[in-house]
Amino acid sequence: MLGRYVGKWFYDKRIPFDAANSPYFPLMVSAIQRAGPGVKPLTAYELSGPILDEEVDEVTKWIEEYKQSWPRTGITLMSDGWLNKVSKNEFLNFLAYSPKGTTFLSSKDVSGTKKDANFYVRLYDQIVKQVGDKHVVQFIKDNVCACVSAGRKLMDKRKHLVWTLCAAHSIDLMLEEIGEIKIMNETLNEARLVSRFIYNQSKILFLFREYSKKKEIIRPAITRFATDYLAVDSIRES
Repeated sequence: MLGRYVGKWFYDKRIPFDAANSPYFPLMVSAIQRAGPGVKPLTAYELSGPILDEEVDEVTKWIEEYKQSWPRTGITLMSDGWLNKVSKNEFLNFLAYSPKGTTFLSSKDVSGTKKDANFYVRLYDQIVKQVGDKHVVQFIKDNVCACVSAGRKLMDKRKHLVWTLCAAHSIDLMLEEIGEIKIMNETLNEARLVSRFIYNQSKILFLFREYSKKKEIIRPAITRFATDYLAVDSIRES
């Protein structure tokens, strides 16, 4: 009966089934069990107010613990861009990596701006000042020409800082070019068709999971070219 009611909640609010894989889902169920009979469900106000504030405080303390290690080890600044497919707004995310872990710093809306080298230099300067100039030892960004030029200018300005091209982006560009070769293009397109056929039909998906020992095909996505090759490998193994 419990499963039915949990399912109804998922279905009613269209919660992605993958949410059940969250490490906090079983913790929530355990907490409800410990609370015992008579426990009252949380209200929307509590979730969006006091409880959210408590979580923000906890995350803030967690980030501060990370920052305490920065003077000793230094950090690597990392940046990656993404496009909101609904609003069409462009964003740049900034993260700080240290041996202690990775911390999200900020997200900048760069929609409608001229993204030349000077723009990136001004933006990167702001981020470096935000985390502390003396803490930054490396900056990793993708290989767009304007970013590369901005990286050189940033190193000229700050002699202790090293600009590094993103290896993942370089590999992604190589895989994109390999995918344009005729035989590779045909193979990748066939993999996409197989993936769509299996995942778009529940009965076929059930049979696939039964005979593939619950292995999943990594479904192709247009955002990262490496995903296509991983999908082909998954199909081969399955």
